Amino acid sequence: MEKLMKPAEYAQELGISRQAVYAKIKRGILKAKNVEGKLYIVVDKTEESTPNKAMPATTPSKLKATNKAVKTETQDYKALLEAKDETISVLKGTVKDLKKSNKQISTTLKGEIDLLKEAFHEMRSLYVLQLEQKKPEVEEVIEVEEEPDVINWIGLKKFFKRYDITKEKQQEKIVKRLSKAFKKDDERLVNMNGKLKLNADASYGDIIK
Repeated sequence: MEKLMKPAEYAQELGISRQAVYAKIKRGILKAKNVEGKLYIVVDKTEESTPNKAMPATTPSKLKATNKAVKTETQDYKALLEAKDETISVLKGTVKDLKKSNKQISTTLKGEIDLLKEAFHEMRSLYVLQLEQKKPEVEEVIEVEEEPDVINWIGLKKFFKRYDITKEKQQEKIVKRLSKAFKKDDERLVNMNGKLKLNADASYGDIIK
């Protein structure tokens, strides 16, 4: 005679988890029936044992089913371990990619900051020039005689662009020549905030020859 039990009741009676019960149903070890939309375990009353009776001897078929269940559970644990290792590997790759992205962002930001500094110096030079032009006419005449003209200083990037110098080796050679000229107190060159600046109005035929 068949008896219907809820999965939770069946699990409590056997001392196992509900997940283990559902796993046995999925593997066909337990027989289940759907009654009015609810799942029940089908238990044969003739196979139930009372608390005072001795447990029936394990038959070969039951032993085989038990071994199969143990083997399946072992395989499930191995699959979980493999999935864990794969997840760790993916996370390591993600961290590595993030470090690489942060490095690229830092390099880009540094370049942008350098450009802003250069633009600031150029704007300051233009501002000084505008102030000189706004002074009274008499004062301008005196200053023209006593003060030198405002020099338009440019960086190496603009210098190379102006003379269409694109090859890296040629740029390195010219930088060495400019550094040598600067050490000799060449008035066409100045050091602003640790960077070499060039007079945009001067001639550099001797440098780029």
